Amino acid sequence: MGDTYVNFFGGSPLNRLAWLRTSQPFLNAIVNAPATRWVVFKEGQPLVQSRPNGPKQPLARLSTEDVKPLLGPEPYFAQGQHEGELAPADVPVLEAARLRGNPIVFLGLHETNTTDADALPSSDFSAKTSADVVLANIKGAAYFSLDVSDVDQATLDQTLRKSSAAQDGAQLVFSEPRSATTNFDAFEAALFAEARSMTDWNARNKFCPSCGSAVYSLWAGWKLSCTSLLPWADSAGKKPCPTATGLHNFAHPRTDAVVIMAVIDESGDKILLGRNARKKWPGKFYSCLAGFIEPGETFEDAVRRELWEEAGVKVWNVRYHSTQPWPFPANLMGGFYATASSSQPLRTDLDNELEEARWYTREEILSVLHHRDGTTLQQRDHRQLFTAAEDLKAAEAKAKASGANPLAGDAVKEGEKAAVDAAAAREPTAATAPAFKMPPTTAIAGVLINEWAHGRAGFQPETPKL
Repeated sequence: MGDTYVNFFGGSPLNRLAWLRTSQPFLNAIVNAPATRWVVFKEGQPLVQSRPNGPKQPLARLSTEDVKPLLGPEPYFAQGQHEGELAPADVPVLEAARLRGNPIVFLGLHETNTTDADALPSSDFSAKTSADVVLANIKGAAYFSLDVSDVDQATLDQTLRKSSAAQDGAQLVFSEPRSATTNFDAFEAALFAEARSMTDWNARNKFCPSCGSAVYSLWAGWKLSCTSLLPWADSAGKKPCPTATGLHNFAHPRTDAVVIMAVIDESGDKILLGRNARKKWPGKFYSCLAGFIEPGETFEDAVRRELWEEAGVKVWNVRYHSTQPWPFPANLMGGFYATASSSQPLRTDLDNELEEARWYTREEILSVLHHRDGTTLQQRDHRQLFTAAEDLKAAEAKAKASGANPLAGDAVKEGEKAAVDAAAAREPTAATAPAFKMPPTTAIAGVLINEWAHGRAGFQPETPKL
């Protein structure tokens, strides 16, 4: 099952055209293509659109004409030392460089041919190729992300009001990211996952880890380089930055691997769930246990270690299910099943990660899954999760003082309180509420629980009680 199950946020629909990220003729031409679309973020919050009486708020996809006032002067890529200057094509440290303007990332091409990739190789987009030829060879819509966190509100509001979507009656708003994704279809979710993770990475990393100089964007947002390496940088009398030679992983986007585990007991009819103590989860919310992979570990090693550290559980029969990209900010969740004995005592006092851990029967899980509100998180719940995330990341405040954007949207804005309070008023009463809550299937934890409960995955008894 692991090689066929596609989780929410996965199944990337774009041809990312990684070999063209250094090609300024391609990038500067495709930006202006009529079919090109932009996904816009402000402090990590995606721009969504709604219409009167519309049931959902899809991800807003603006045209280049819509966002042009926010892009800065051309060229947008391969910018030279002075504004309006195109960088020489033979200087590696200036390949698709963006030295000024709001952060941009080229996400890829959504091709009209869904069975075969039509995109041509990089040789067809040499510096000698005209923009007209480039555009004629492209079949589909290019996607970019744009971070407007540093744009003044008046300019941003004016630009959005003039967009074609707004002129057509749509309301454009920046939305708290996790609750916003509940309205996304599979295409939008996968597009959002790539765009938000890349936007966040560019926002968080402002300085070179080797020498402390400011960094700038290369490769259409997919690489960061030290400004001390620019051809015109004044480096007289200074020790060369170590990044001048070799490959360095901090120059490229990172994804942090996490294991998330559904632990089944020997009978096959009980599952171990827990409540996180540090994240201050909403009341009666339980989920699978999870943790980051540490250096020198396999996925299976991390599963065993995390379960022992968090719940005092010894497990065996560790089996892979599937993975899920998790853009909060940039994780890859590896989903696993494991077996343990429910007769052994649980301990949450080893690393104090959990407030509580307990075994639930299949009947208890199914009753919550069948409840209308059993896997539904209200806006207030999302706000509580994000507020807790801010507390956990307090150490990153130092980065903010130095110009970085540490939380990159993981906070809920004060302006959303009215919506949160209204949602709270609609919550079920104690008499009608589920016994407890679990994650929805848009999260891999919800998938692992749901698949086991319905007898489709994980260790099962010979005759599951479905």
